[in-house]
Amino acid sequence: MRINQLDLNLFKVFEAIYQERNLTRAAEVLSLSQPAVSNALARLRKSFNDRLFVRTPQGMVPTPVAENIVARAQQALQLLNSCVQEGDVFKPEQSNKEFHFRMNDMGEALVLPPLIEHLQLAAPEVSINSGMLNRQDVVQELASGAVDFVVDVPVLNDRNLCHQTLSAAEEYVCAVRKDHPIIKQGLTLKRYLALKHIHISSRRRGLGLADIALNTLGYQRNIQFRVQHYLAAPEIIRRSDLACTMPIRLAETYGLVGIPIPFDIEQLELHLYWHKSSDKDQANMWLRETLFGLLV
Repeated sequence: MRINQLDLNLFKVFEAIYQERNLTRAAEVLSLSQPAVSNALARLRKSFNDRLFVRTPQGMVPTPVAENIVARAQQALQLLNSCVQEGDVFKPEQSNKEFHFRMNDMGEALVLPPLIEHLQLAAPEVSINSGMLNRQDVVQELASGAVDFVVDVPVLNDRNLCHQTLSAAEEYVCAVRKDHPIIKQGLTLKRYLALKHIHISSRRRGLGLADIALNTLGYQRNIQFRVQHYLAAPEIIRRSDLACTMPIRLAETYGLVGIPIPFDIEQLELHLYWHKSSDKDQANMWLRETLFGLLV
């Protein structure tokens, strides 16, 4: 098979089916009819001499051949898209572009309020779509162009990703309600360990930064409750004697008292990630520069 014998638009159909795992949803994404998508899939199957996707109760499951080619196909589509867009002059005040982010709720709480406040004035028709952070998928989502940016701690390591520090290192504090007795007593290590804690994590198991730091000292805190999102913690704290270790800016945002932690703990540092194929994209560059100007 030669490239001049294949309609390159078929790769857009291939990528949509791979992402959606459903022909109807792929058709909606592509603004095509389902018969048109089915026809395109049939042409792809003939070209590659492989079924590419197998219909199952869980959806259209990619074959090994599809899995082998998807990353390169997504990167090629992203590069072609970038070639088209690099020459464009992005005018934020006239644009209605939607930027797609992946971050957890802590990232949303720290990044989105100042960004959206700025967009209301500088780019009133630009929109933001922020989704849940799943580190297993973000590299592929960035490569495919389904996601523009990822906000995360500096843990993503892929040669095709660009990244830059988004916020200065921020200390963690022990957040409690305003009239908590520990405020007058003063927070020592012994009193920190005596408190009952809320641990916030999207994972079912695993330690937080505070636990890792305490373990090196031979201690363990009393985690009474484990919740998925930072949004749930402030109201629980306001109604109880529970404490929560969180970034100082979040504690202040939620109206809690943040007490310095009586042991060394790694500070929070958020990074902004984007795919290298989007590095010269005018819209991508504008939003990056906007974020760095607001947060760094």
